[in-house]
Amino acid sequence: MTGRLEVVPVHGLPEIGPGDDLAALIQGAVPEPLRDGDVVVVTSKVISKAAGLVAKGDRETLLDKQTRRVVARRGEIRVVRTPHGLTLAAGGLDASNTLPGTVVPLPPEPDADAERMRRRLRDLAGVNVAVVVTDTAGRPWRQGQTDIAIGVAGLTPVDDYTDTVDGHGNRLVVTAPAVADEIAGAADLVQGKTAGVPVAVVRGLAERVLPPDRDGPGATALLRPAATDMFGWGAADAVRTAVRRDDPDASDGFPAPVDPVEDLVDDALRAADRTLVELQPIGPGQWRLLAVDGAPREAAAWEAGALVERLRTLAVATRRRLDVHRDGTGRAGLARVTITSA
Repeated sequence: MTGRLEVVPVHGLPEIGPGDDLAALIQGAVPEPLRDGDVVVVTSKVISKAAGLVAKGDRETLLDKQTRRVVARRGEIRVVRTPHGLTLAAGGLDASNTLPGTVVPLPPEPDADAERMRRRLRDLAGVNVAVVVTDTAGRPWRQGQTDIAIGVAGLTPVDDYTDTVDGHGNRLVVTAPAVADEIAGAADLVQGKTAGVPVAVVRGLAERVLPPDRDGPGATALLRPAATDMFGWGAADAVRTAVRRDDPDASDGFPAPVDPVEDLVDDALRAADRTLVELQPIGPGQWRLLAVDGAPREAAAWEAGALVERLRTLAVATRRRLDVHRDGTGRAGLARVTITSA
């Protein structure tokens, strides 16, 4: 592991336009010649500009083309899953550092762009470098933004320490530093957002740069699979999705929760007034909804209705079927509840 990193901004690049040989411009502008083991970090914006992707219009008008599905909404803000599998506000569309009235979308295949630039720099400079293509993203639970890697070539983007042991003998379970994202963030410190410096060279990571004939898995290795994504929806959007019972294909592969039925019932009961109603198990997936002895009948009936609606929402969210029947078993009997697979 290196003991020292150097992050060098590449100044003096012209305004990038369609058809520009970006790799040649970078090679001609670097303050020192590129070396084997360097990591060249390039913002996705100049990749898109060189590819002629700049579009006229506003972000809202163009957002639908960059949206595989909406993850969350808050007023006019939309966080979406892009065709790349990235989750970004406004789909990564950028109206800064471009002519007024134009928007810069993300390049459609940033891993392929990184691979092409890596090969081109090798042809031009005769060196083996890695290339990281970056974009700016917010983070859930954190203020501010940082750059992340959306395209990678010549570098393993994630270090997986699963099942290794730390210096105290503790087994590591989920430790996996996102190396490519860390490099992107480091480069952003010298690029800035208003300085017109879209390229930086990170030096000191030569042991991480792969041989010329290996590009590595690309930035797609940084995408969390849908089956392990615990935050695939915004809070309000998760409720809407549950109530609408969307077609599973519209959920971008996100599986329905598989919690035991008993857990759903327990969740619904946690919000209930247990001085008014109770659920009594009477068989697999079946309960009797009862009024508590001595509880006011009208209040118990209202509370029972609220409890059934909570159960109904939870059942729909997990693609189960809930049946409710009147229960005539005595004064306290309110309903019989059955939850089964849909």
